[in-house]
Amino acid sequence: MMIGFAKMHGLGNDFVLIDARDLALPDLPELARYLCHRRFGIGADQMLLLYKSEVADFRMRIFNADGSEVEMCGNGIRCFAKYVWDKGLSGKDVLDIETFAGIIRPERVNGLVKVDMGEPVLEPEMIPVKISQQSAVSSQQSEKNELDPLSVTHNSSSIIDYPLQIDDNEFRITCVSMGNPHAVIVVDNVATFPVTYYGPMIENHHIFPNRANVEFIEVLNSGEIKMRVWERGSGETMACGTGASAAAVASRLKGLTGKRTTVHLAGGDLLIEFGDDNHVYMTGPAEEVFSGDIKLKGEGVR
Repeated sequence: MMIGFAKMHGLGNDFVLIDARDLALPDLPELARYLCHRRFGIGADQMLLLYKSEVADFRMRIFNADGSEVEMCGNGIRCFAKYVWDKGLSGKDVLDIETFAGIIRPERVNGLVKVDMGEPVLEPEMIPVKISQQSAVSSQQSEKNELDPLSVTHNSSSIIDYPLQIDDNEFRITCVSMGNPHAVIVVDNVATFPVTYYGPMIENHHIFPNRANVEFIEVLNSGEIKMRVWERGSGETMACGTGASAAAVASRLKGLTGKRTTVHLAGGDLLIEFGDDNHVYMTGPAEEVFSGDIKLKGEGVR
């Protein structure tokens, strides 16, 4: 069986995208593991599938390199939207894309893709995070955020600076869902921080029933942060759109940044903005690298 694909990336966070509207694909988790393998397949962090939708313009499904399916991917949906526009599948400047995280709306803006990521979710049971005690916001942080529109979304049960013991370190985690779970941690020097050591332990910690994406951030000033990300099911990646959004939410909740934040990642920069509607808006590039066909050899998806 031959299938067509496009290899795409958003700031180095790379994807194999397949138009699956008229395809009967084999076992999808196994297919993702095969196509995303960087030695035996095409190579990617995730596989994106484009389907028809009864409630939106298109439907997107997302599978990690390990075969697990996830709710949402910020860089992925920018690539998905660019593919739709480049292939002439829609002439709309704003698309409605059905995902497991709800309807997401990417928009064409000056050669970039701006995405309405929706409202951040801070309730522990909705992220989800299972903890035995509530975290608290310091009086200083509360004062900084008193007139901030985002402050109305958090309450005493929000997980802000919750102490989490991992091996020999106690981390202060702030948890956010941007359609998928994130744990954000401020560090002194993100460039030298051992992300690949601590990332998987935090991702798989028992307080995260669905595992978690883990963002390690260094706050440069009130409008800039540097970030490295350990993505659930993919490992360290060069960029993560939902992670950058979650990091901007967390740093703003902590009173460290404002309504407009540039997130510097290994693959480039994302602009994260907060609207008056309390939605998070992410703007960044998306690129197609190459396209082709790949043959699936019966049971040879390994």
